[in-house]
Amino acid sequence: MSNKKLTGKVALVTNGSRGLGAAIAKRLAQDGATVALTYTSSPQKADEVVLAIETAGGQALAIRADSANAEAVKNAVTETVKAFGRLDILVNNAGIATLSTIDEFSLDDFDRIIAVNIKGVFVATQEAVRHIGEGGRIIMIGSVNSDIMPFAGGSVYALTKGAMPTAGFANASFTRGLARDLGPRGITVNNIQPGPVDTDMNPAEGSFADTMRSMIALQHYGRSKEVADMVSYLASAEAGFVTGASLKIDGGFAA
Repeated sequence: MSNKKLTGKVALVTNGSRGLGAAIAKRLAQDGATVALTYTSSPQKADEVVLAIETAGGQALAIRADSANAEAVKNAVTETVKAFGRLDILVNNAGIATLSTIDEFSLDDFDRIIAVNIKGVFVATQEAVRHIGEGGRIIMIGSVNSDIMPFAGGSVYALTKGAMPTAGFANASFTRGLARDLGPRGITVNNIQPGPVDTDMNPAEGSFADTMRSMIALQHYGRSKEVADMVSYLASAEAGFVTGASLKIDGGFAA
């Protein structure tokens, strides 16, 4: 019998085909979880993550689901439960960043960023808690930019990411409010706030990287693996008394 800490658990990672999501999906599988992951438009990337997990001896499933589409998000939860018989861990990783000053931000871009970063999180969570039971975990991947926005053009992105840890529904924290709602059911809810992390969308050697690095106390970008390690902890029994928390992993970006 496996002694991996997530053996027997089933996890769903939204937008798990690349970057942080891929690292999280692989780490949860490494810990013994069976993993479903959603993707929007890169089936090859999603298949590569599934293959990596299966090659390492795990079990995984890629599901096409645009996080801006409520029905697609609901179906992803349904497909996960249908395929694996249960759901124990939801990682709300899907998110987009559209940067523009407020006077130039288009309404179409605003609608989409709200649909993915807020509505998609709400729908995935609402559907998942119909299946998650005692000992379940809901983990939000927010952003340190909900607390600090040190450059122009990020106000709307900060608004949407702020909805998870600090503001949002009925002027209460979604994460902390959910922790209260779901605590009696033995389900924990926590939010991770990454700072600058080296991904294909935000490379450590990109055109903006030197400016960002100068704002980080440790003077270097984080790695996707480091965020995945924190997710692994929050998903495990070790974090059974941690709920309603927003945890920064930012190298001192917001220090």
